[in-house]
Amino acid sequence: MPLSFAKDIRPLFRSKDINAMKNFGGFDLSRYEDVKENCNAIFEKLENGSMPCDGAWPVSNINIFRNWIDEGGNP
Repeated sequence: MPLSFAKDIRPLFRSKDINAMKNFGGFDLSRYEDVKENCNAIFEKLENGSMPCDGAWPVSNINIFRNWIDEGGNP
C-alpha cells in the first residue's frame, strides 16, 4: 500500500515543529498542500539534520519521507 500524507507523514511532525514552521518558514506542516509543495526543501533539511531544529530525525523517518515523495506524495 502506498504511503500517504495523512497516515504516514503528518504524524511525523510534532506540534512544536508545525508551530515553528508557521512562524519562521511561512508554511504549515500539518497541511498536505504545504508539505507537498515544499517536499524537496523539507527533505533536504531533514536529510542534512537542520530540521527539526532540536535534533535530527531518525534515518527511518527520513526514508519514509523520501519514499512518500518518490511514490508521488499521496494525500
